[in-house]
Amino acid sequence: MKHIIILGDGMADWPVEKLGNKTLLQYANTPYMDMLARMGRCGMLKTVQDGFHPGSEVANSSILGYDQNEVYEGRGPLEAASIGVDLAPEDMAIRCNIITLEDGKIVTHNGGNLQTSDASVLIDYLNEHLATDKVRFYCGVQYRHLLVIKGGNKHIVCQPPHDHPGEAWRPLLVAPQPPKGEGSRDDEEQGGVERMTPQETADLLNDLILRSQELLAEHPYNVEKAKRGERQANSIWPWAGGYRPHMKPLTETFPQIKRGAVITAVDLIRGIGTLAGLRVIDVPGATGLWDTNYEGKAQAAIKALETDDFVYVHVEASDEAGHDGDLELKLQTIEDLDRRIIGPVYEAVKDQPVAIAVLPDHPTPVAHRTHTNEPVPFLIYAPGMKADSVETFDEEACKKGDYGQLEKDGFIRALMSSPSIV
Repeated sequence: MKHIIILGDGMADWPVEKLGNKTLLQYANTPYMDMLARMGRCGMLKTVQDGFHPGSEVANSSILGYDQNEVYEGRGPLEAASIGVDLAPEDMAIRCNIITLEDGKIVTHNGGNLQTSDASVLIDYLNEHLATDKVRFYCGVQYRHLLVIKGGNKHIVCQPPHDHPGEAWRPLLVAPQPPKGEGSRDDEEQGGVERMTPQETADLLNDLILRSQELLAEHPYNVEKAKRGERQANSIWPWAGGYRPHMKPLTETFPQIKRGAVITAVDLIRGIGTLAGLRVIDVPGATGLWDTNYEGKAQAAIKALETDDFVYVHVEASDEAGHDGDLELKLQTIEDLDRRIIGPVYEAVKDQPVAIAVLPDHPTPVAHRTHTNEPVPFLIYAPGMKADSVETFDEEACKKGDYGQLEKDGFIRALMSSPSIV
């Protein structure tokens, strides 16, 4: 049996009054998700372990069965793995958005939908003026980039910019974590690695934020944006830092997986896949937004299943629409996922021994515009599986599924054991 997970990032939501108090999954036209729910088995999955922020790095690695208490190091190190930055033991890698500030507030976390070609120029410009023997920027995808600080300390408090749209940015600057209890030892004191203090790291990052604002305001890209009255990419915003992580490849945990692949437009997920031992498949035109190449991702997944035992297809579009608070666009992205990826994949493999799972990683409610940590619905379908009573794929219907509510590695183990329940 081969296995494929199709994940709609941030697809889950809250009931919306405009939709008759239905969630978007309840309201959207999703014939393939509903069909697979009827033919398979459903449940709810707690993707965010207690004590962790509901970020995509936590949720997606949890879906793959990783215990966050053992592997969590924030987004930065995962994105370093994705773009091929080999971290030294003393390095701290931290996610570095390029965002939009206006009137003292965070307007958008994505720099006005900054494109990678423009971002690359801005990252080179920042390195020219801000890089040192301890500080370097690395270009990622669109607005998502990487900052590596040699000797940086991860014990700092950083606010994810997508959690604070419309809020004043100065109160959200980096701060040191409160000191631990007397007699405790931080990891910077172990292994002979010398690090800055949390306060020194916070001061350095805040200085870089302020200096980036001065520099980016003068760059021709933003000067032209200002002339046209468009959103500028006018500040860096670092968050989710950590050290080099240690993740056991999936092939060592699940003998069913001898070769696997990840398909995504997002560096974070590429990094998780890389550290999980999956090969990364690049799809031309995959953007991470509503205009991503759905058909290309579907065909890449179908082709990968010819040679691979496990495929992880990640689609970011619904999450971005949720962050923008765009109800109509998020509905469209859910329907696009169903019609343009899930449908073609199912039709291509329906006569083959392939188990299909569909789920979000976390909710990104349009009314809230950021991630929440409620359990998410999931479905697992495999030929020969005895169906449960669930008729539709949504947050309420899946609560009645035979899997109940799973957590930690419960979902991935259920998928890997299908269709043992007959």
